[in-house]
Amino acid sequence: MLPNNDSKRSTLKSILGFRPKNIKLYEQAFTHKSIVNESKELQPSNERLEFLGDAILGAIVAEYFFKKFPYREEGELTKLRSKLVSRQFLNQLSIEIGLDTFLETSADVRRAKSIFGDAFEALIGAIYLDRGYKTTKKFVFEKVIADYINIDKVIEKEVDFKSKLLEWCQNHKYDLHYNFNEVNGSSSSYFNCELYINNKVVSSAADKSKKKASQKAAQEFLQKKEA
Repeated sequence: MLPNNDSKRSTLKSILGFRPKNIKLYEQAFTHKSIVNESKELQPSNERLEFLGDAILGAIVAEYFFKKFPYREEGELTKLRSKLVSRQFLNQLSIEIGLDTFLETSADVRRAKSIFGDAFEALIGAIYLDRGYKTTKKFVFEKVIADYINIDKVIEKEVDFKSKLLEWCQNHKYDLHYNFNEVNGSSSSYFNCELYINNKVVSSAADKSKKKASQKAAQEFLQKKEA
């Protein structure tokens, strides 16, 4: 654990940009529930810190885009925030930063899709409790976004969620189809799309075109699946 490993504590300090006050919070942030279940000692996992960190990170990223793009509409800002806080993005980011080397977990869950992203959110929760919102925001702005994220690429990269979902369904031999209903409003009309997997509605979304509505429905389902 961190208190008994000077090298890890030094590395953590270089990642954070400051020395932790309450090291126990950071130990908890890197303790997966699988290792807690295996241990005879009573120790908390990172799940509660992950819950807190998810909310704090969402607020910080929302503030970042709100200030960076003062003329963008709410829908565009929401899409940008969703990209930066998606489980897939946070997993990769956590590994690039080097947080995977700190994570204490059972060997049989080491390859689970979400554990590294979960640890990143838990770390955000630990920083918030240890140093407050201002320091947490500074860490995200200056040590994460500035050093590891190319915002221009994030903006340019558009994921084809329908193709991604189709591939997933084919791999699992699931039936997939979209059902559209045109809704005529007082000023304009739009399409409501229902996404069916194995004849069950799993998500829905609306937009001015069928293409955008179906993309949104596929995105919503994939994000819920990866959460």
